[in-house]
Amino acid sequence: MFFLARYCKLLEETSFRGRTADFFFMLLFGGTLLTIYVVGGGMLTFAAPFADILFLSNSLTFMMVYVWSKRNPHVQMSFLGLFSFTAPYLPWVLLGFSVMVGSSPWVDLLGMAAGHAYFFLEDVYPLMTGRRILKTPGIIKALFPEETVMVARPAPPAAWGAAPLAPHMD
Repeated sequence: MFFLARYCKLLEETSFRGRTADFFFMLLFGGTLLTIYVVGGGMLTFAAPFADILFLSNSLTFMMVYVWSKRNPHVQMSFLGLFSFTAPYLPWVLLGFSVMVGSSPWVDLLGMAAGHAYFFLEDVYPLMTGRRILKTPGIIKALFPEETVMVARPAPPAAWGAAPLAPHMD
């Protein structure tokens, strides 16, 4: 729950600020892709671990962690105060911790795969080709009207030596 709340909030406040429809589309894309992975993988005989996954919320959370970590490559992090690393390694550190405590790595790996697919199609591929494959459908944009985000620039204090702005009169 901590990771869901934290990284969902961080993505909403940074990458998707004022773009609720795009954020919803990312979650819809991730949920659809994860469902396809599990249902399709469960039908294959060599992918038996996928058939055991009943809840995809952890994978979806891991997808958000992956996307956030890729979009914030210079953020310094620490794991339990033991060692420091940059944000792109966070999914791998969490995967290693999951394996150390005896969890199956498949749930985390599915989330990483979905996050990588979204990150590649949304951020990398358009830079390579100039075309965007993932576009939020108009019906979703109609459900979530875009918000105009205005950030007020604070006036410089008089201590900085800046003269107060006077209204311009002709």
